[in-house]
Amino acid sequence: MSKLPKPNKKSIIFEDDNVYACLAKYPITKGHTVVVSKKEFDDLSKMPDIYYDFLMDMVFAVRNSLIKTLKVKKVYLVYMDETNFVHWHLIPRYKEKGFNVFQQKTEFLKNFPLAEKIKKNLFFK
Repeated sequence: MSKLPKPNKKSIIFEDDNVYACLAKYPITKGHTVVVSKKEFDDLSKMPDIYYDFLMDMVFAVRNSLIKTLKVKKVYLVYMDETNFVHWHLIPRYKEKGFNVFQQKTEFLKNFPLAEKIKKNLFFK
């Protein structure tokens, strides 16, 4: 049985057989995005290089799209593995800096028009 969460289809920015990127269900900031490996590894260290490289290429492509779409200078990349599946949180930085960004009140995201805007700026090298 898969441990992977099922994203709302309207929140998806990118998806293929290996990875999906979507807006976070409980965003810390506007544009908070999650990039998830569909290949089930419980830690980055257990991923073969080919999957790790593809995942990180996606993380950087989505980060660049967030920077362009939201007109921010920084996007924090956060990897935490308490959930036992490999995923990254991409958190755009606005006024708050450092750990203060994690003290923001979160609310369940119900609307996803931002996903389409981010998608339009997503490109791969």
